[in-house]
Amino acid sequence: MADFQTLGDGPPRTYVVVAAVDDPVVETLRVFARQQRLEAASFTAIGGFSRSTLAYFDVESKRYLDIPVDEQAEVLSLVGDIVRAPDGDWQVHAHAVLGLRDGSTRGGHLREAAVRPTLEVMVTESPAQVARRFDEHSGLALIELRDSSPVTDPDPVRHGLAP
Repeated sequence: MADFQTLGDGPPRTYVVVAAVDDPVVETLRVFARQQRLEAASFTAIGGFSRSTLAYFDVESKRYLDIPVDEQAEVLSLVGDIVRAPDGDWQVHAHAVLGLRDGSTRGGHLREAAVRPTLEVMVTESPAQVARRFDEHSGLALIELRDSSPVTDPDPVRHGLAP
């Protein structure tokens, strides 16, 4: 059965981040979170990428398989979260659906991407009690709602959090 928890007792702060041509998406979001000193946040975005690398999680091998997208793509949907890492820095975990020129789509975990022409990101701050904890069974860093300790796996790529 699903677990749930009411988060916070006031309205969350919302930010708008507008990335420019050639900005690296993951690093741009990490820098923003660092500047704002966010403990945790979620985000949605639309825009475009000149190139990107997505990934598919293979449950059997517990490994990510890269999906390079070496062409201009519309960001139809980019959804994710930002959390603090054990070293105090921030990690980005995002899923993307990209539209290609022929109308086909590619989707998966966002590893990296370069913005073109823009990326409009709506970031909503989450309460500090949201954190990720490495789950040995699945091989993923999962959100833990109760008195969680941060991700303890030192390899963010292994559990889907972009480097």
